[in-house]
Amino acid sequence: MSEGRKKLIAIDGNSLFYRAFFAMKPLSTSDGLPTNAVFGLAMMLLKVLEEKPDYVAVAFDTPEPTFRHERYKEYKATRRATPDELIKQAPMARELVRAFGIPVVEAPGYEADDVIGAMARQAEREDIDTIIVTGDLDTLQLVSDHIRVMTTQRGVTDTLIYDRAAVRERFGLDPEQMVDYKGLKGDTSDNIPGVPGIGEKTAVDLLQRYGTLENVLAHVDDLPDGKAKRALSQHADLARLSKFLGAIVTQLPDPIDLARYRSREPDYNALRDLFVRLEFRTL
Repeated sequence: MSEGRKKLIAIDGNSLFYRAFFAMKPLSTSDGLPTNAVFGLAMMLLKVLEEKPDYVAVAFDTPEPTFRHERYKEYKATRRATPDELIKQAPMARELVRAFGIPVVEAPGYEADDVIGAMARQAEREDIDTIIVTGDLDTLQLVSDHIRVMTTQRGVTDTLIYDRAAVRERFGLDPEQMVDYKGLKGDTSDNIPGVPGIGEKTAVDLLQRYGTLENVLAHVDDLPDGKAKRALSQHADLARLSKFLGAIVTQLPDPIDLARYRSREPDYNALRDLFVRLEFRTL
């Protein structure tokens, strides 16, 4: 990333909210309203705003099925039910974000990652650097010379930033190959099947040798006889489906206008009233 360039911070609201719920100890107001996820999200937003971005937005998922569900009904079907204590906090999460003066961005039929992908690529075209803030690693496929990913580790404010070098160091792959990696290995958290019998090491070895999933499949006959060759021969279509499901969309039907996401001052009165109502005395 370059000195002097403007900066966008694109935040995955669902991911951080969910992460905060499980990372923070149980908290509630005196009348029993659970608040730990909202408190954790507030802490993360305060940390992020220390970066003094020129543009900032929080992307949330919408309740409608996405194009991925239309292609594969089992997509995310194995996820456990959302705890009631987390559901009760969802409206407060959006209220919190808006009180911070941060626009909420949603796109029915798409996930928050897709919105973030479209924003980050648009920023790249406009010579703006992007930091993606998330609780998971799905967006590593977007990392470039001008896009980095800040991901939470322990708790919600202990973070690690991935640039190109950090992705290569951890996975042995370039960021662009992370979606091919998911096509081969799958992703149990999203119920993306991958190729049965292909694990992390085999997926990395194949991609280091052939570059992309498509090139791996084109060279199946060149592989030594064994489990990997049989699996790829029998499940090529499943691999292609898995890459499709794991690929973040970077072009939405409606164009991205970054001017709408210029940083602005928080609504301090609204924040104070919310913190008083939720009994966030330390904030």
